[in-house]
Amino acid sequence: MPKPANFGKKTVEIVAPKDGEIQVKNEWMSVDPYMRGRMYDRESYVPPFQIGETMQGGAVGRVAASAHPDYKEGDLVSSMMGWRTAWVGKPEAAMVQKLPDVGLPESAFLGVAGMPGLTAYAGLLRVAELKEGDVVFVSGAAGAVGSTVVQIAKNKGCTVIGSAGGPDKCAFVKSLGADHVIDYKKAGGFAGLVKALKEASPKGIDVYFDNVGGDHLTAAIEVARPMARMALCGMIAQYNETGTPVGPHNIIMAVGKQLKLQGFIVSTHADMQPAFFADMAKWIPAGKMKFEQTVMEGIDKAPEAFMGLFTGANTGKMLVKLT
Repeated sequence: MPKPANFGKKTVEIVAPKDGEIQVKNEWMSVDPYMRGRMYDRESYVPPFQIGETMQGGAVGRVAASAHPDYKEGDLVSSMMGWRTAWVGKPEAAMVQKLPDVGLPESAFLGVAGMPGLTAYAGLLRVAELKEGDVVFVSGAAGAVGSTVVQIAKNKGCTVIGSAGGPDKCAFVKSLGADHVIDYKKAGGFAGLVKALKEASPKGIDVYFDNVGGDHLTAAIEVARPMARMALCGMIAQYNETGTPVGPHNIIMAVGKQLKLQGFIVSTHADMQPAFFADMAKWIPAGKMKFEQTVMEGIDKAPEAFMGLFTGANTGKMLVKLT
């Protein structure tokens, strides 16, 4: 588990932009569970964070000055230059994206209308090949990704079982339209999860959207119907594991049931963004896509916000307000 002592803060001078550069004042920054994976010195789909260098992550801010023909002062942009209050550089290097005016709060572009939302959208519709009438099980259902999965599945005519920790989070998931909600803290591990899933859907599940891994994944395999599809988005139960992780003891059932278990990274599915924005622009105004945010104030709170992801401190998207 990361500790406050693992983080430091620096003050640096932000200079005027040179040709082809922009200067951005960040207003919001994101903390996400995947960042924990970049704290290992090992090969992955993105390079590890380097000790002593500023961390990276999603942020939304306004262009304060521009020496780039495509950007003007006041433009709202997202970037991967989080963990700082301001920055200057080339938009291409910072993965900058101009944000559309679709009537959403700026912070939503780091959550329901941003990377977590697109993760839910692509994982459910493309990776898990969602079909109308499916029974869908979602772990981490009160989080930024999971809460969006719940609502997309309901909007597509499915039965949804969500798992969350504690009565408040379970009530939130229920308010999103989930048909059944399991309090995993009360269920007490694999056997309790299987019992709760069988009570919610005696005939099993067709889709599992995995944010947790561990007992949740094992239970999903146990109750899966033949030909069920599982989108493996994250396994937060193992992110801070110091021993040797143990996989599902019943993985052999994936053969006989002909299950599809597919891991995925959202950037691979960036081509779905236009359809994602179009659907969100319909669902949000119609009240079919609600979202919650847990907000901490000031960049000094960034480490606390990040560590809170692993203790269940957030309902919906965890954000840091920088201004």
